[in-house]
Amino acid sequence: MALILPFLLGMINFAMQRAVLESGHPALGRMPWFVHKLGGRIALGSEFAILLAAMLMVGTGAMWAGWVYAGYTAVNAVAVWLIVTRRV
Repeated sequence: MALILPFLLGMINFAMQRAVLESGHPALGRMPWFVHKLGGRIALGSEFAILLAAMLMVGTGAMWAGWVYAGYTAVNAVAVWLIVTRRV
């Protein structure tokens, strides 16, 4: 039951990551060439690794990892909002 929260937050993080990649923000043009060549798969792979680590830790009883992942999601949400609305 405790794994549901990180899983749902992970889906939200993936959606936010995709929104940033598709936003066309000028900062994306400053990313290394291989990020563009792979279509953002490196960013999504990193997001998956973070989600997997959080779920593994929560699955073994480290409930604090779920709260840390929730905080990570909140910080991501603010950053995505700033990027997508072109405030930065």
